Amino acid sequence: MSVLGVSLIRLLDVISFIIVIQCVLSWIPSVRMSRIYEALSVITDPIEEPIRRVQYRYVSIPVDFSPLIAILLIQILQRVIYSIFL
Repeated sequence: MSVLGVSLIRLLDVISFIIVIQCVLSWIPSVRMSRIYEALSVITDPIEEPIRRVQYRYVSIPVDFSPLIAILLIQILQRVIYSIFL
């Protein structure tokens, strides 16, 4: 596998990890106004916001599944990258 393929897969791993960290931090009310949470939101919101728009258009439940869907899509993208660069 080339260096580009490995780099893309590792970058997507980091983004998935950041999404998980932000989800865990969102359960703590006092952390939501911190700079760390805001910095993580800058990274994850461009990924999750289109998913939220589609999700809320078709499903009206109070649970936000956009992080879970984003991680699933990232894993699919990683498999596609792996098959391209194999």
